[in-house]
Amino acid sequence: MTTISRKERDQGIQRVLLITLMLNLLVSSGKIVIGAVTGALSITADGFHSLMDGASNGFGLIANRIAAQPADADHPYGHRRFETLAALAVGILLLITAWEIISSAVERLANPQPPTMNPLAFGVLIGTLAVNLFVSTYERREGKRLRSELLVADAANTSADVFVTLSVLASMVLVALGWTWADPIAALLIVGLIGRAAWSVIRQTGRVLVDAAPIEPNKLVEIAREVPAVEQVIRARSRGTADAAHIDIDVSVPPEMTAAHTAAIAQAIREKMEGALEGVQEVEVHFAPQTDASMPDYVLVARARADALGISTHEVRVSDTPKGKLLEMHVEVPPGETLKHAHDRVSELEREVRAHLPEVFDVVTHIEPALLSSHNHETDTTLDDAVTARAYHLLRTHYPQYDWHHFHLTPYEGGAAISLHVGLSGDVTVEAAHRLAEEAEMLVRTSIPDVERVTIHTEPKVE
Repeated sequence: MTTISRKERDQGIQRVLLITLMLNLLVSSGKIVIGAVTGALSITADGFHSLMDGASNGFGLIANRIAAQPADADHPYGHRRFETLAALAVGILLLITAWEIISSAVERLANPQPPTMNPLAFGVLIGTLAVNLFVSTYERREGKRLRSELLVADAANTSADVFVTLSVLASMVLVALGWTWADPIAALLIVGLIGRAAWSVIRQTGRVLVDAAPIEPNKLVEIAREVPAVEQVIRARSRGTADAAHIDIDVSVPPEMTAAHTAAIAQAIREKMEGALEGVQEVEVHFAPQTDASMPDYVLVARARADALGISTHEVRVSDTPKGKLLEMHVEVPPGETLKHAHDRVSELEREVRAHLPEVFDVVTHIEPALLSSHNHETDTTLDDAVTARAYHLLRTHYPQYDWHHFHLTPYEGGAAISLHVGLSGDVTVEAAHRLAEEAEMLVRTSIPDVERVTIHTEPKVE
């Protein structure tokens, strides 16, 4: 579906309303004049009905111009409700028209006055019927294209005009045959059609004004759960119209999750909603801490505490011992930082972890210099080739059954850092793959003194 900008949409709606306004004024004036000349109540009623259509188009033009204004301090959600109010006004005008027709029809039944019919009256009715058919089709098509509830509502109203004009034509044929009562009876039938159209418009706009949900909550929950990180959706709600919905999603996350993590999850939920639903105006994602802390994520807590202190961590491990849980992790600090200062910061991290994880009886940290993002010295290409070749030979000798590839070597604090890939069977468990990677890393680091850091990416072997 082609995306339409807000400006193009508003201009398109105003153009449609202006065209239909001119056509409705032309149709209504023709019907009213013919109704007055012939004395046909049904034609006159139909003419005033068309005049109400023109008035509703005028209301729509004004409301659409207001609705096109951007959000401001007094209307933080925009001005789309003015368009909804205009659609509601259309429904109210239809009810007023219906009441006027009922009154005139009852009076005509009590005091019969046969209308005077002529070929000109039939010609005008047939011409207005053709105009109504065009307007109804045109407005409905443009209303769907521009996603405007106002145009769709007005198209429903104009569709009723088509049936009204057909009933008037039928009654005029009966009147010409001498059945004078057909005129007020046709007028009463028109009231039923008008009332049905009015109820449809009022019900639709009323749902918006009372903040009825345009999208099923269960559907919103299903879409949100498509994001892998979302485990529990506390609440999902929507308001507005289906073509301009405001969506609120409340998601439960671990208390230790960082702001960066929640921001990424929120963006993923927004993208899912906008991709699955048309016309989403806004998606607000709120996060609440999980109340069930019986099974804390020890690794996530440790990393969250480290992030709060501005310290990077990796290789966080938790193991069970007779005394309780033992947490081990590698802590990265700036290379130029003194040992005393680094030790003080890491000790504070250890205290924070123990305070948030009472089950952990001890925290063991390994302090190491952080990897610099850039290096000013040039790499010795010959040395790189030799180190890479030696690492490859070691791994191929000790683990010949695996596919070692994509070796990369970079300078790292007076030595070198190697990154590589290893292809394993797709049936190998993650635990076994991780254990192999650790063993291989230890082998390379202990066998090649120049290598200070090894990073191995495990992946399924391509058959």
